[in-house]
Amino acid sequence: MKTRIGQGFDVHRLVEGRKLVLGGIEIPHTKGILGHSDGDVLIHAICDALLGAANLRDIGFHFSDNDKTYKDIDSGILLKNVVTMIREKGYEIGNIDSTVVLQAPKISDYIPQMKSKLATVLNINETDISIKASTTEKLGFEGREEGVSAHAIVLLN
Repeated sequence: MKTRIGQGFDVHRLVEGRKLVLGGIEIPHTKGILGHSDGDVLIHAICDALLGAANLRDIGFHFSDNDKTYKDIDSGILLKNVVTMIREKGYEIGNIDSTVVLQAPKISDYIPQMKSKLATVLNINETDISIKASTTEKLGFEGREEGVSAHAIVLLN
């Protein structure tokens, strides 16, 4: 089996009246993520990176936002399904490197919880998951606190 890499990206709008869920953890904030599912951009980016590395298309192909089954679903469930798909193809996760981009709130204190939650869902060691946080110095939609984005890169063996 060849070693493969994949990259993923996701973005969602921030709105009032929704929960802010990142890496499977609810973070207190005045705004939350608008999405068909819970809108967890970090998990969505990781899903796309895993699917891409295994040449299995993308998250929208497998979990359509037109399908009522996925309305407000916990994105951790989608990630668990993606992990099953890549393992059925004979791959294991080597490591994940990711970045969440948002101006507010600051999420660094929540990163250990995110890593723990993701490690459990992925059935890998926390040491194989890197989560970084960045702002855009008040530039762009993230800087204006209109949205949040996430990038992820994975290595499959």
